[in-house]
Amino acid sequence: MSSLDAVPEEVHKFSAEVGTRDPVTVVGGRTQWNVGGAPDGSAREVVAPSGIWSHEPEEMTVRCGAGTPLTELSEQLAQHGQMVPFDMPPNATVGGVLSVGRSGLRRLRYGHIRDLVLQIRHIDSNGEIVTSGGPTVKNVSGYDLCRLMVGSLGKLGCLAEVTLRCLPMPETTRWLTGAADPFEVYARLYRPSSILWNGEQVWVCLEGVSSDVEAEAALLDLTEVEGPPLLPSGGRSSVEPKALKDLSADDGNWIAEIGVGIIHSDKPSTAQQISKTNESLMREIERRLDPNGRLNPGRQVVSL
Repeated sequence: MSSLDAVPEEVHKFSAEVGTRDPVTVVGGRTQWNVGGAPDGSAREVVAPSGIWSHEPEEMTVRCGAGTPLTELSEQLAQHGQMVPFDMPPNATVGGVLSVGRSGLRRLRYGHIRDLVLQIRHIDSNGEIVTSGGPTVKNVSGYDLCRLMVGSLGKLGCLAEVTLRCLPMPETTRWLTGAADPFEVYARLYRPSSILWNGEQVWVCLEGVSSDVEAEAALLDLTEVEGPPLLPSGGRSSVEPKALKDLSADDGNWIAEIGVGIIHSDKPSTAQQISKTNESLMREIERRLDPNGRLNPGRQVVSL
């Protein structure tokens, strides 16, 4: 067994801590603690292992404990000009971000965060260590259980260790804002990192080689700002990207992610809708992987 395949001692200890009997809930940075509903108050709190266990800059992969804060991960990768674009608060943990499964504002360029996951080790409801995926990009094959874990809110297993694909840090990052048609902006640009719109104002994030960013910015009559706007925090919903054209500034306080279909609003979300088929499938997966309902009880996964 190679060093990449060996299960760290910290994971074995976490497995023993999760155990096999009473209900447990995994605690990270609590930055998105209320997503999916609060865990049952009777559940015993456990904390996933933390630390960077290996970073292979040439392979552009990093292996760490699920309890590792994003700030620690970012500092390690930045030493080699790399990053993992999670775009969440620095005190959030890697496992917490993956368990919630919400991509950051730069999803338009970098894709969903599940696409960054190569391998996951989790603790199942029987206290056993389960490995899914592979430690390098070319080794990932078979049933994609590790990506199913992304967004599962710990209902299918307690994340212990993750191996992620790294990306090069952009040479330049610029945010621009002004009054413009966001869909025309989207059509004009090549791979923008983010386009936000509130019905009246647009914010655009451009990243990459400095000369390319400058050329792209020159296509827009917008003003440079330090960063994105503060997002409404009441609710978050997802629609077809083309449906964003139907939004109006009169619909309240909202900010939409153009090209992605995410809407951030100050109103509680009522759009966490899934088909009866998907709901039934999700419940069946939960029943098979956690028949006694001991993993993160009280939370509810609303989509696959």
